[in-house]
Amino acid sequence: MKYYVIAGEASGDLHGSNLIKQLKVQDPSAQIKCWGGDLMQATGAHLVKHYRDLAFMGFTEVIKNLPTILGNLRFCKEDIISYQPDAIILIDYPGFNLRIAEWAKKQGIKVIYYIAPQVWAWKANRVKKMKTCIDLMLCILPFEKAYFKNNWNWDVHYVGHPLIEVIEKFKSANQSDIKPIIALLPGSRKQEIAKKLPIMLSVADKFPQYEFVVAQAPGQDDAFYEPFLEGQQNVKVVKDGTYHLLSASTAALVTSGTATLETALFGVPEIVCYKGSAISYQIARRLIKIKFISLVNLIMDKEIVKELIQDELNTANLARELQFITSNPQKISELKSEYQQLYKKLAEGGHASKNAASLISNLLQNK
Repeated sequence: MKYYVIAGEASGDLHGSNLIKQLKVQDPSAQIKCWGGDLMQATGAHLVKHYRDLAFMGFTEVIKNLPTILGNLRFCKEDIISYQPDAIILIDYPGFNLRIAEWAKKQGIKVIYYIAPQVWAWKANRVKKMKTCIDLMLCILPFEKAYFKNNWNWDVHYVGHPLIEVIEKFKSANQSDIKPIIALLPGSRKQEIAKKLPIMLSVADKFPQYEFVVAQAPGQDDAFYEPFLEGQQNVKVVKDGTYHLLSASTAALVTSGTATLETALFGVPEIVCYKGSAISYQIARRLIKIKFISLVNLIMDKEIVKELIQDELNTANLARELQFITSNPQKISELKSEYQQLYKKLAEGGHASKNAASLISNLLQNK
């Protein structure tokens, strides 16, 4: 079979790479072209475009880069037509991928979506169109199966969360002692790093007993981080070592997104940080209808970790919350207990990549 896989960011590259490995177990002769990153390319897939050329976040940023985005869409359609895949596998990245899904369905190509768009947060009206153009929807959050069934009468598949297999594999191969480290995970895109990293670093001199370590994003150059680190005494950067960093950290300051879940699954007390452009934030606040921004709190349906959003994300608040989660034994114990419950919820689905690959294989065999 010929597969065309599209991921638009670092987390999609990670989960896409593991899915491709399992697809090759199910279909040893599989031919795969992809939009993704180094991890997907390392599986032997032919990399067409790297996600670092696709990552635009926020409403104003998307509008500013609209000609590039439209050009990417045209190129992608032309490449798919030339390749003639048996199936397209779309991984998250909904602004781009849902347009490809609608178009591909009209071309008679099987459309599989792995990691469902977060329509339960906003743009729920997308689901009507999604039902008509997606042949197989694979969800990774435990509440999504019921959401789609109860609200849209759509039978989707919960395959488990792919971070479970990734982190379990890492933990089994790497054992390390807890060290006095505060991990900083400011995101993967330049815009979000530039917004959040300076605020995260502003508390470093208030905690001289810790070493603050910044997790460098895949695809970002060393030189990009240098201006942020000028004058910092107890700060360093690690490259290609986020999981090693989390396994050795006492606490973490984490941008909203997948990283909040990764941090929790490593059992690290965290503060969730979000700050966008003023215009993007005001638009998002009016459109997004969810109680929390972190996946940890959303999955548990209550506040487990503290979220500092927009103007709340400042030096004083961050220092206060960091002091609380590093010096309060009761809070640390409560967090660890909640993290264990979170792990159990996510692990119920089983091995996500293997489950997803089996469902994809079954769909194509019955084509």
